[in-house]
Amino acid sequence: MCGSCIEKVTPVLNEKFGENNWKVDTQNPKKVLTVTAENVDKKEVINAVAQAGYKAEELPA
Repeated sequence: MCGSCIEKVTPVLNEKFGENNWKVDTQNPKKVLTVTAENVDKKEVINAVAQAGYKAEELPA
């Protein structure tokens, strides 16, 4: 995700998980999204990103 990509997902992620409950590591080549909100299902995160027009997948542990 680039800066403009983050601008596009921000309203969706803020609505679903709350402001300051998520962040994107833009320094990582994979642009890793971390959600810190409680009781969040990984499918819910993937669907929220898809709603904003992007693809997300769970990273292997």
